Amino acid sequence: MRHPDRRGFQILCGILTIFAILLIGSNILIITFRGMRSLPECVSHPETLFAIRLSIRSACISTLLCFLLAVPTAYTLTRSRLPLRPLIGMILELTMSLPYIVLGLSLLILFSSPAGKWLKAMGFPVVFSQNGIIMAQLVVNLPFAINLVSAAFQSVDQKLEYVAGLLGAPPALRFFTILLPLQRNSLISALILVWSRALGEFGATLMLVGVTRMKTETLPASIYLDVSTNELSGALASAFILLLISAVSLGLANFLTRVNRKQTRYV
Repeated sequence: MRHPDRRGFQILCGILTIFAILLIGSNILIITFRGMRSLPECVSHPETLFAIRLSIRSACISTLLCFLLAVPTAYTLTRSRLPLRPLIGMILELTMSLPYIVLGLSLLILFSSPAGKWLKAMGFPVVFSQNGIIMAQLVVNLPFAINLVSAAFQSVDQKLEYVAGLLGAPPALRFFTILLPLQRNSLISALILVWSRALGEFGATLMLVGVTRMKTETLPASIYLDVSTNELSGALASAFILLLISAVSLGLANFLTRVNRKQTRYV
């Protein structure tokens, strides 16, 4: 028997769905069309080129450091019986849920301490320097990277590694010949997503290194500075560049994830 209010409920849900899609999609359309118009006059500007180079360089370095830490950490969390694993998982989730400006504040306090001053004396300044951009991106994205890599490792049947162990393969050999090859595309997908997030990081960076033109000016910082000085065309151009990079990164990451699912379906 059809309930009399079912159709009304479906119509209401449909209206709210259309509203939600318009609310989200309008932002992308505004940045796309207005950013495309502003791009030709701004993309060759020295300040925009500096922001692009600094953003890409810092994102590449921080992403590499992220995965140098995330891969062994995820392996330990998924393949070892750590008594504190629930606590570690809670810390990772809490860190991801914190506002990034809070993480930036903690980094500012940390690197303003004697340890941070010692690093500066050794030629590695962090506060108000480009090194701080990399550090902020690393701290913000590391929990996210660990979760992505952990999910990839957990999807591999551990019986494969167990059988290899029975045949005499040590843990390192099982890691490099079974785990990594099976999840290669998933790890590359995670790498792309982390890199894209690093490219758009701003809150922690703002707190740790500030925003200085042609010094610590990444693409998000360039948007902030341009809006502050009423240079909307420059802000829209930088926003469109970030949108374009995010779209390409997301598409590539999703493609690699689908390929990996097909390859590991019968493993």
